[in-house]
Amino acid sequence: MKKVLLMAVAAMAAMISGCSAKSTAAAQETAETVTADSIATVYYIKDITPDNLVKIYKALVREAKGNNVAVKISTGESNKTNHLRPELIEPLMKAVNGTIVECNTAYAGNRNSTEAHLKAAEEHGYTKIAKVDIMDADGDSVLPINGEYLQIDHDIVGKHFFDYDFLIVLSHFKGHQMGGFGGALKNVAIGIASSAGKTWIHTAGKTANIDSIWGNIAEQDHFLEAMADANKAVINHMGNKILYINVANNLSIDCDCNGNPAAPEMADLGILASLDPVALDKASVDMVFNSNDPGKQHLIERINQMHGTHTIDAAEKLGLGTQKYKIITLE
Repeated sequence: MKKVLLMAVAAMAAMISGCSAKSTAAAQETAETVTADSIATVYYIKDITPDNLVKIYKALVREAKGNNVAVKISTGESNKTNHLRPELIEPLMKAVNGTIVECNTAYAGNRNSTEAHLKAAEEHGYTKIAKVDIMDADGDSVLPINGEYLQIDHDIVGKHFFDYDFLIVLSHFKGHQMGGFGGALKNVAIGIASSAGKTWIHTAGKTANIDSIWGNIAEQDHFLEAMADANKAVINHMGNKILYINVANNLSIDCDCNGNPAAPEMADLGILASLDPVALDKASVDMVFNSNDPGKQHLIERINQMHGTHTIDAAEKLGLGTQKYKIITLE
């Protein structure tokens, strides 16, 4: 934006100094090009099928290369959870020869230890379609945030995270009881953070001690900004070896970390994908808000109640993407 403004000022100065109309037109054309380049592409396909999940991945034209490709999903807290089903994601997993990656939770439940987490993954059918790696099984590591940050100056991720050459962020888009909604940004921030890292983010840097998390929960916007910071750490580390897919189905107001979530009230929306996580989550939220489905009411209330879109604003502020996007629909 600063560059665009500077160009506009330069163009005005040229006009005042009597420069040719041709020079002014050239400056304006350059400014328009810069603006156009800031618009992200989000691919969309309505029918949620295994084949279409592979199709939308291929549309991104960023091949998941490397000896170790990580696919970050939520393995789901219970059999009642609306996590992405193995039969839906299996063809994509095989197409990229991927490993399902997760980190342990920071709350009591079915996934707060590596043993319990692997058991849940097995019960939910994931170990039948791919290798499953709990990335903080052997501890965690600090991942620095280079440059500007809002709440935390480093992230704490599962130690195995550094074993992977490429990261596919495959998110079940839905509501979330603490973040307002869960999409790509939440999946990167909380999902790749170790148990200690989750505590660090939820408390906006007050503590990494899991036993102290609930007594130190941060003010809401600070928590959401800490999630944006964690995204910056991960995205800076991965460079262009990362892509993002949101599957907007089973749109409960509750996350897959809730073992007894509220039933979905609105119809499935489809699959969205982008190389820009900010644009992707913005497009996903917009699709909910702009839907004609009256069942969207409670999901919108959840997003607004928890100020969920502030995560998108914070991530954009940190330079992780843009909220300006165009949708390309795939048939």
